[in-house]
Amino acid sequence: MADLFAWLISFFLLVALLVLVTYQLMCLADLEFDYINPYDSSSRINMVVFPEFITQAVLCCFYLVTRHWIMALFCAPYLFFNIRLYRQRRHLVDVTEIFNLLSWEKKQRLVKLFYLVFTLFLSVFWMIYTSLDQ
Repeated sequence: MADLFAWLISFFLLVALLVLVTYQLMCLADLEFDYINPYDSSSRINMVVFPEFITQAVLCCFYLVTRHWIMALFCAPYLFFNIRLYRQRRHLVDVTEIFNLLSWEKKQRLVKLFYLVFTLFLSVFWMIYTSLDQ
């Protein structure tokens, strides 16, 4: 039963990550179609970058604590990418460079989105498998 609750917690953490990445993509799309100015877009994106990084780190540590080694291995590259962005000081969106880097920022977040969707499907699979096994 504890395993089922662990999968439920990971499911909700993954959904939270999906919401944060989708919000960032929506802000970038609004900027691309000129619905929002660059300052507002970059401040909105920068406001949710740290919660995304923290949630991802908590999820990866949660998988390690609950001994879900394969899921922790699946989360490790995403966590490594976030740490690398933070250490290189490229995690925040710059207002003056946002139009030059718009396609890169969108591609980066789309890759994150597809990666999270894949991880979510794995989590749902293991949650169903655990509930049927008990």
